[in-house]
Amino acid sequence: MVRLQKFLADAGVASRRAAEQFISEGRVAVEGKVVTEPGTKVDPAATQVTVDGRPVRPKRKLYIALNKPRDFLTTRNDDLGRRTVFDLLPLDWINLFPVGRLDRDSEGLIFLTNDGDFSLKLTHPRYGMTKTYWAFVVGRVEQSDADRLTKGISDGAETLKAEAARVVSCNNSHSVVELELAQGKNREVRRMFEVLGHEVEQLKRVQIGPIKLGELPVGKWRTLTDPEIRSLLRGAK
Repeated sequence: MVRLQKFLADAGVASRRAAEQFISEGRVAVEGKVVTEPGTKVDPAATQVTVDGRPVRPKRKLYIALNKPRDFLTTRNDDLGRRTVFDLLPLDWINLFPVGRLDRDSEGLIFLTNDGDFSLKLTHPRYGMTKTYWAFVVGRVEQSDADRLTKGISDGAETLKAEAARVVSCNNSHSVVELELAQGKNREVRRMFEVLGHEVEQLKRVQIGPIKLGELPVGKWRTLTDPEIRSLLRGAK
């Protein structure tokens, strides 16, 4: 027996958080009766579960690594008709959802899955999963500037902080800085450099936990191996 929200996440209906919202909204029925308590237990092999009247069946779990190009959204649909990462995947993988976010102007490594537990452990701040980025910045950034980011800087009411930061290269016109983050706040890297007085021209995520982007071509995907999945879950504190 498993909790209803876990069953829905495992079936690829939504992330666990979204599944809890579905339940509280009265959209989920168990054996024909609407259930509004997320903690309800079900037997994945025998219990009949529906969402909005449609039967939910467990699905094979998929774990995909994608090298997201710039100008693609990490969402399933866009009302403005802009391109999304799902345009790069097989049509029958519509049940997947992005693990975390990577904004439209950013590129690099992102995972997609239909496993809600996997997504939660890689995105919730309490698990401390680190992500590594290369920021291509206008102007000269010294290591002393990068060190400020590891100590934490204020942006309005928020404190933004990198776990590690090093200057890869720099000259008077441009710099490349590698940052390791664990917080996952909105536009965090760009905001950090704005505080320092620099514009980020290009932002590329090159690593999530122990998994590196490597030689995966832009716009292409691959499945994560079982050892890679285990290493990611071990890395969730």
